[in-house]
Amino acid sequence: MNSALKSIALPKQALAFLALLLAPVLAGCGAFVDSGDDTPAPQETAATKGGKSDPLTRAVEAKGGEDCLLLVWEKQDTRDEDFDRAHDMATGGAISCATNTSASRFDRVLKRLRDAATRRDKAALLSEVGIPLLYIDENGNQRLLEGEALDAAFDEAFTPEMLDTLAGLDLRELSVVPGEGGFFRLGALWLVVDEPGGDPKLVSVNAQALGEAAEAARDKSETAQGVAVGTGG
Repeated sequence: MNSALKSIALPKQALAFLALLLAPVLAGCGAFVDSGDDTPAPQETAATKGGKSDPLTRAVEAKGGEDCLLLVWEKQDTRDEDFDRAHDMATGGAISCATNTSASRFDRVLKRLRDAATRRDKAALLSEVGIPLLYIDENGNQRLLEGEALDAAFDEAFTPEMLDTLAGLDLRELSVVPGEGGFFRLGALWLVVDEPGGDPKLVSVNAQALGEAAEAARDKSETAQGVAVGTGG
């Protein structure tokens, strides 16, 4: 099982669901996904296994990350080149290379998500969701939601805590996994691009990961307070 995904609080069963969910998207981007234990990890592309790589991977290998932006921009009618260059690097690598889109596209989607979550606007929020949505509850149980099932489970998936998290999303906190997309809060929220240069969609909501992220934040705060008290003493 892939160590990067294990570190962001996605249980094994959830990885299988996420692999199935992302397979059509990643196939169009030149990556592949298989949830079997004996197959390459989800973020491994054909290039990393010695096979034929996608154009973005070949560009990175040949000339570096700047070519990822050039290839992404070719797919966009409008773009903000200065912003994209200044904000392309995220935890885990370049946004353009890892996700097949630009930082400005992520930024504008995050703004729409923040606005929708702040207003508690269900319709606006669902317009940013990829269908089906992978929902993982606090106990690690997972469901793929769409149509009436998504509507019925909306309040369960988008709790006040999850909405507050969405309302506070910041591009500077984005982490990326090559070939898989971007995530926040240890995998509590995953966004994936379904076509090169396009806007990312929210494809996974993980309440279990959100709880673990909150616990990690509390531990960090308590540790910092302890250090401060010790120093002051």
